[in-house]
Amino acid sequence: MFDIGVNLTSTQFAKDREQVVKRAREAGVTGLLITGTNALESQQARQLAALHAGYCWSTAGVHPHHASEWSTETANTLRRLAESEQVVAIGECGLDFNRNLSAHDQQEYAFDAQLALAAELQLPVFLHCREAHDRFVAVLEPWLPKLVGAVVHCFTGTRDELQACLALGLSVGITGWVCDERRGMELRELLPLIPAERLLLETDAPYLLPRDMHPRPTSRRNEPCFLPHIVQQVANWRGEEAEALGAQVNLNARQLFKLA
Repeated sequence: MFDIGVNLTSTQFAKDREQVVKRAREAGVTGLLITGTNALESQQARQLAALHAGYCWSTAGVHPHHASEWSTETANTLRRLAESEQVVAIGECGLDFNRNLSAHDQQEYAFDAQLALAAELQLPVFLHCREAHDRFVAVLEPWLPKLVGAVVHCFTGTRDELQACLALGLSVGITGWVCDERRGMELRELLPLIPAERLLLETDAPYLLPRDMHPRPTSRRNEPCFLPHIVQQVANWRGEEAEALGAQVNLNARQLFKLA
């Protein structure tokens, strides 16, 4: 089982990053993709991935929250990072009309620029979409023929939005959000609609700690070592064996990101 979304640069991991990776290995997680969310954190993500070469990789991108920071210098930084063997995707990029930490036009500009970069470099894209589905599709769709692959990270949308993403050929990343009885029930019902070869799983650590873990961890911090719980629960709700699902999502991640 491969965790495609780990925010290992987070200050929540400042005191024990090495132990976090070690616990993931011991839990049976087969690899980690460390998320880059702006120019600085993309550089930090690459450095962390290099410390665990062959087990960790990273993305390089600008999250829509940071879209106002986009510049030619940012683009050049991402392009330079993408030359590294550790960097296997452009992103996290996309649109977030929920928190609106950057203006909509800034978000769309930075998103489009990163899609262009991914097409130029022939790297898959690690996508973010929250309460922005129509504009997200409008910006993304013209680039799809030029992209080598894409995953909608931490998908939490509706049935119609899921079907639209699948029709576009996107892979779908599912997190512990689906383990939340307060807000994940609709998504839980959609799990069987995702084709096995298009499903990816992730913790989005340190966020989105699964609420249905027993016993519940003493800390609210999520970790990649909790991915097996997500795999087990998703397998149950899809009517599959957890071991087979873990092997499938590992294969899917390695194929999408072109990993050995």
